[in-house]
Amino acid sequence: MSAGLWVFVCGASGAGKDSVIGWAQRQLAGDARIVFTRRMVTRAAGPALEHDEVSLEALHRMHEAGKLAWQWEANGHRYAVAAHYRLDVAAGRVVVVNGSREHVAALPPAAGRSSVLVTVPQQLLKQRLDGRAREDAAAVAQRLARNTQLPPLVADLVLANDGALDQAGARLAQYLQSLATP
Repeated sequence: MSAGLWVFVCGASGAGKDSVIGWAQRQLAGDARIVFTRRMVTRAAGPALEHDEVSLEALHRMHEAGKLAWQWEANGHRYAVAAHYRLDVAAGRVVVVNGSREHVAALPPAAGRSSVLVTVPQQLLKQRLDGRAREDAAAVAQRLARNTQLPPLVADLVLANDGALDQAGARLAQYLQSLATP
């Protein structure tokens, strides 16, 4: 089997990356060619969040032990993906990571990686951030300002997530299947 592919799904906080990824993951549950990672984050995991809570100290220990495939910082938190997912890429699978635009943009060009950008209009983004009530108004304003400061991500696929979730989710699922080897 040929080498697999890392697919980083990126977008602003509130763009709906978790929702779009979750929709695609449910649709592709029977497709062993596609693997969805769980991120580790130095932020408390809420009931709806798709990540594992981890301390900064634990991340440092895992990094030193070579147990992380990817790690980055965004919005005041550290994020990481476990090294065992490299085995899936080596086995020819498409491995999906809920990633960071800044992290992905800073990676040197290389084969074996693809990026997807989930977008949403700024006003809808603000409504979503306000609606999830995870942060105060100042933190929401800071996240919105950060979006204007980041250089645009050159993505292999851009998904507008301003309509029905199944539209963006289906486009992501189709894209992932197109990347998976038969």
